Amino acid sequence: MAGIAEILIPAATGVPKIQISNLQKVYAGRQGDVIALNNVDLAIEPNEFVCVVGPSGCGKSTLLNIIAGLEDATSGTVQVDGRDVIGPGKERGVVFQQYALFPWKTVLQNVEFGLKLKGMNKRERREKAEFYLELVGLKDFAQAFPKELSGGMKQRVAIARAYAVQPEVLLMDEPFGALDAQTRAQLQEELLATWQKEKKTCFFITHDVEEAVILAQKVVIMSARPGRVKEIVQVDIPYPRNQETKLSERFSQIKNEIWAKVYKEYLEVKK
Repeated sequence: MAGIAEILIPAATGVPKIQISNLQKVYAGRQGDVIALNNVDLAIEPNEFVCVVGPSGCGKSTLLNIIAGLEDATSGTVQVDGRDVIGPGKERGVVFQQYALFPWKTVLQNVEFGLKLKGMNKRERREKAEFYLELVGLKDFAQAFPKELSGGMKQRVAIARAYAVQPEVLLMDEPFGALDAQTRAQLQEELLATWQKEKKTCFFITHDVEEAVILAQKVVIMSARPGRVKEIVQVDIPYPRNQETKLSERFSQIKNEIWAKVYKEYLEVKK
């Protein structure tokens, strides 16, 4: 019987949690239209952890913003649970690279904010906020203000805030990009542990191929602009994963395979 370190979590099958079909995004520029995304097709299963990589300017963040309902597509559709995305929705939580915390609110109040907007009473929202702060290891900092926290701690608050409103889909745009290597590695492990407990569908953008491989069940490689899905690589490495996983031969194989494809797209940008 397989031990816990040997368990491979398969992607769910059936109706996709997120279905992106023939998606196109065109921006009007002073020198003519710019096609950011062109005919993007992608299915993401319930509870699946997906990372997206690709050269700068390939439309990764644009794609996330469209899924989040923060931008409109020029054509094509994005559906969550079979329903068209029209604007932001409570079933989708977003975490950006910038923490976007309210500096005048305590850590607890920042996490409670979305719950207050939902009309949850004071006792319930405090209990829920405290639960998620404990989940990300910050319960002892509930009464601290953002200026008293490190960058990694601020990002944990942002993640706790996103989880607290209990979204079905967690959208993350390079949330660890500004952190030092040690803090980044720690938060990668904490995010994976939280994902395994909470069973959310995660859509995670990163420029770091190594980060994509340590986190994801599948890695989506975007082409140089106009962005489209160039290839999807399945990461057949068992969970739970940690920093020691990065030393394995299989990890190196997958990382090198993906990096070679991303670098090829990077060279296309330079032409």
